[in-house]
Amino acid sequence: MENTVYTVKVGEGTPAGGGRPAAGPVYRSIYAKDGLMQLPQEIHSPWDFFSGAVKKYPKNRMLGRRQVSDGKAGDYVWQTYEQVYQKVIQIGAAIRGFGVKPGAHCAIYGSNCPEWVMAMQACNSQGICYVPLYDTLGQNAVQFILDHAEISIAFMQESKIKSIAAILPKCTAHIKAIVSFGDVPIELKREVEQLGVSCFSWEEFSTMGEEIQELPKKQKDDICTIMYTSGTTGEPKGVIITNRAIVAGVTTTEHLLKLTDKVVDEYDSYFSYLPLAHIFDQVIGNYCISKGASIGFWQGDIRYLMEDVQVMKPTIFCGVPRVYDRIYTGINQKIQYGGLIAKHLFQYAYNYKLGNLMKGFKQHEASPFFDKIVFSKIKEGLGGRIRLMLSGAAPLPRHIEEFMRVTSCSVLAQGYGLTESCSGCFTSIANVISMIGTVGPPVTAVEARLESVPEMGYDALSSAPRGEICLRGQTLFSGYYKRPDLTEEVFSDGWFHTGDIGEWQPDGTMKIIDRKKNIFKLSQGEYVAVEVLESAYAQSQLVASVWVYGNSFESFLVAVVVPEKQAIEDWAALNGKSGDYAELCSDPKARRYIQDELNQTGKKLGLRGFEMLRAVHLEPVPFSIDKDLITPTFKLKRPQLLKHYKDRVDQLYKDAKMGTAQ
Repeated sequence: MENTVYTVKVGEGTPAGGGRPAAGPVYRSIYAKDGLMQLPQEIHSPWDFFSGAVKKYPKNRMLGRRQVSDGKAGDYVWQTYEQVYQKVIQIGAAIRGFGVKPGAHCAIYGSNCPEWVMAMQACNSQGICYVPLYDTLGQNAVQFILDHAEISIAFMQESKIKSIAAILPKCTAHIKAIVSFGDVPIELKREVEQLGVSCFSWEEFSTMGEEIQELPKKQKDDICTIMYTSGTTGEPKGVIITNRAIVAGVTTTEHLLKLTDKVVDEYDSYFSYLPLAHIFDQVIGNYCISKGASIGFWQGDIRYLMEDVQVMKPTIFCGVPRVYDRIYTGINQKIQYGGLIAKHLFQYAYNYKLGNLMKGFKQHEASPFFDKIVFSKIKEGLGGRIRLMLSGAAPLPRHIEEFMRVTSCSVLAQGYGLTESCSGCFTSIANVISMIGTVGPPVTAVEARLESVPEMGYDALSSAPRGEICLRGQTLFSGYYKRPDLTEEVFSDGWFHTGDIGEWQPDGTMKIIDRKKNIFKLSQGEYVAVEVLESAYAQSQLVASVWVYGNSFESFLVAVVVPEKQAIEDWAALNGKSGDYAELCSDPKARRYIQDELNQTGKKLGLRGFEMLRAVHLEPVPFSIDKDLITPTFKLKRPQLLKHYKDRVDQLYKDAKMGTAQ
């Protein structure tokens, strides 16, 4: 499909006027040129995906996790679709039997597991809105959500009950019961019940439902879920997603995979580890369920993530850029230490296959020979059966995307979306190599346009259109729960303003280049797009993570860098330095080395002088969710990072001005 343009114009641009910036033309996917995708008439809600799959594939494996014996994880143990259905009906009946009416809200709190999905489906079966809570939320956020969403019943991991008990006295206005995914210690059960809230184990609640046998209630356009994301005020904001939006999200996923002959079927298996409280994993999970595929869960410990993948051997793998970066770094380290002949063979195979991909060959056609003798080892590291990889949540660096496309023996598609757009609103087509570095055209359920951002120099009407991405269509949310003010802020003339800056490519694909909110002005008046800089500096193989900081009172930038452990140790060996990783990170010469190397990377990528780093702090402890420095999808939490490193940042500025930053 060389020289194909993947969008069609369906509306003209508008000049600035009336206090509004200029807006570019309106585009649709070429695959929706005659109108946005029609939703299937027979599917009204996620419950229809599940109940339909139960009828078609009752004996198929549906949900699985590793069996743990004597503290050691073994093989995956599976429940079939009909087994899961029976449990879901019981849990759903118990919810209704407890007096929770259709349209009420139940929370699900904990890491991904079979019970999480069953609780979600039980809510779907009764027309009850489920409200996911991130596994990593602090007590204040959990308390806010329980109250704000008026939660009736909270399903949760057993390890969460103790922390919930501590805040229950402040939020008993609505909550009637807590249901643990596992057993509940009798002392903890009494503690909760003394607060006037019932407390059940999973089996106790299920047995109660078995006695009631409430039938499923078919719902159509009611609220399906309220998903809480970070708000500008620091409080979470609830994104209202309807059944229709979920159906549209799943349907567009199927259409996009059809374009590369990678439609999921009952023989496929999906590895679920990205938070189910995030829309990305929910939409992919619902799609897999609709096809009778299997979903296997990780143990919930990042240390054993790749071990879980290798034991489960999934065919579908979704990741965020940080995960793919770790895979890329690990493979490269093995290549570098694999000997000269192996290194040359790998590079020759890589260049040969990349060349064929660039000529238009599909993944499986580009180099079957080298796939078998060189790249199969990388495929085995992902379990040996991967045939489809998806990336989302943040831009995937071009060099990592290229590397994974060449070496994984699998197609890879990168998408862009938000909770508010019910996952992907742009998605690249996996076997079209020209889309590398972009997030592809709009999905078939939305229309898109750019709006100029004059203060950042982005013009939606220029020959290279750039501006804020605006959307309208079938997958969009219906508003923020109890926050009409926030809803009004992001909707204008029917268009949802994403806050992300995009650039239309000549072939109709979109490239994400900036974030409207993550800019600041230096004291000399220069605007800095901080995410662009971090993406550039992160291309250095010396860096695991980097946070760039600057403000309008200073004329230059500083950064906190988590260096790759091996890179620092290699530098130490070459320079006669001794000490452990933490000691090396505090060495002034190591800081100077990393700073110089990062600035060299920046120069190669065309960064300007004021975008270079004048001082860096080397941090031996990775940015973590536990410290509230990153989100569950590994995005940086800038206010929290500034608060955490405030003293370090102040010292970096002081040292740089005195000429002592090294």
